[in-house]
Amino acid sequence: MSLVLDSGALVALERDERSMWVRLKAAQMQSDLPLTHAGVIGQVWRGGSRQARPSQALAGIDIRALDEVLGRAAGELLGTTGLAEVIDTAVVLLANDGDEIVTSDRADLEPLAAASGRHVELVRP
Repeated sequence: MSLVLDSGALVALERDERSMWVRLKAAQMQSDLPLTHAGVIGQVWRGGSRQARPSQALAGIDIRALDEVLGRAAGELLGTTGLAEVIDTAVVLLANDGDEIVTSDRADLEPLAAASGRHVELVRP
């Protein structure tokens, strides 16, 4: 099982929410690096001293490219759902059956996960 991080997870780390740090450390200790994609980083990164915690966390996260392959797959899934959020869709597509997606946007990711056919657990940070 992998831990896939949406922007809400990174915001929780920035706010120093203990439960999210515990979840992150537990995943890292299982030698299964949590993952996200570069678009999620772009949603939350603003630079400056307040980014010290997220920067520390990113050192232990597998950050995937939002490349042509992932972009096309996201576009196709959006086409089937009628939705428009590429970043969330790409997060869902990083997940495999049995993975957990940490998100504060359950309502946005739930229809995407269902349409993708992935059996994932959507959990709050």
